[in-house]
This record gives sequence, C-alpha cells and structure tokens, in this order.
Amino acid sequence: MYDGGKILVGLAIFVALFTFPFWYNIGSAAYQRPKLEQPKSKACVESVEFMRANHMQLLNEWRDMYVREHITKYKSRLTGKEIHISLSKTCMKCHESKEKFCDQCHTSLAVSPYCWDCHVAPKGEK
Repeated sequence: MYDGGKILVGLAIFVALFTFPFWYNIGSAAYQRPKLEQPKSKACVESVEFMRANHMQLLNEWRDMYVREHITKYKSRLTGKEIHISLSKTCMKCHESKEKFCDQCHTSLAVSPYCWDCHVAPKGEK
C-alpha cells in the first residue's frame, strides 16, 4: 500500500469531523428542565410521568377519538374516572397559562406544536 498513511490520516480526520458534535456536547451544560407554573389541582388526567412522556400521543388519541369516532369521554388509567375530551376545557382548566406552562417546555426543546392552529388560546394569551 503506497498511500496507507494518507488513508489513515483521511479516516482519522473523517472520524474526528463526524464525531465532533458528540465531543462538543460533552463539554457543554446539560439540558435543564424548565421551571413550570404548577397547576392548582394535584390530580391530572394521568400520572405526571405519563403526561411528561406521552402528552402529545394522548392529545392525538383524544383528537382521533373526538373527531373521527365521536367519543367525548376518556377513561383515566390513573383514577378510572371518565374525563371530558377537551384541550381547552380539561387541560387548560388546570394549566391556565399557556405561556407559563406549555410554551416554557416547548421553547426549551425547540418544538412547535400545532394545537393552537385550531384551538383558541386561553384568554389573555397570544
């Protein structure tokens, strides 16, 4: 191999460039969960852990149930109670400030949900 040294140097440069974002992030500050305004009510539709991880899937499920299947009630796995399917009347009843609750997390994660394309934002919000 006449160009073995050049190949190894090229591979080393490629690996360094390819893995640069990973090495760069090791030195940066870790993600800090934003401070959210806690709701008045302690009981939610589901557990806090479930809602943190799956709230978007739950909202999509609610949308499909309500719009496509005309189902207006959701049975909570946490409490077993039936809950009215509504972003505005159920979720925003406790999480009153879209700006202080929803937008805090979505902004920190650079996520742009499309909920408010159809739903009316709570009073006093943009």
